[in-house]
Amino acid sequence: MAGKTRCAWCGDDALMVRYHDEEWGVPLRDSRELWETLVLDGFQAGLSWRTILHKREAFRAAFAGFDPAIVARFDDADVARLMADPGIVRSAAKIRATIAAARIYLDMVARGEDFAAFVWDVAGGAPVEGDGHVLASTPASERMSRALKARGLKFVGPVIVHAWMQAVGMVNDHARACFRHAEVRALA
Repeated sequence: MAGKTRCAWCGDDALMVRYHDEEWGVPLRDSRELWETLVLDGFQAGLSWRTILHKREAFRAAFAGFDPAIVARFDDADVARLMADPGIVRSAAKIRATIAAARIYLDMVARGEDFAAFVWDVAGGAPVEGDGHVLASTPASERMSRALKARGLKFVGPVIVHAWMQAVGMVNDHARACFRHAEVRALA
């Protein structure tokens, strides 16, 4: 991995480098995985992605593999259990938002809606090339944020949503000099 030019944000943390090289920016079209990444980005609010990434496996264990059917049945006892789990970010508001998001996800499924089709439609249907500037939010992330909030989701402001859209490949924001830029563009 040495000698490759990467986006500066991944630094030299081995897990961040692996995430950058293998996951970040790859177009993701699986509904459950999109939902999981959106929830994890919501937990990032006020924190760094590095913190969340290093806790991701603990989050997966604590939230039953992010199975919406299981998470939607979580109750106050589960909230208390999660608030006592040092492996995750212990925020009651974010935990309750995740449970609510699972119920929203399942409601969409029950109405015949596919979460992936919904978010990709809002995003324009295909990945777009970033313009090489580091932005906190964009008109596209503001539009996506409004659409997600209209469904009742929380912790989906335009900044968090922009980071999520980058992570799941709706936007290719790898630096032009990064070796992954062209590789991710080819995946679109």
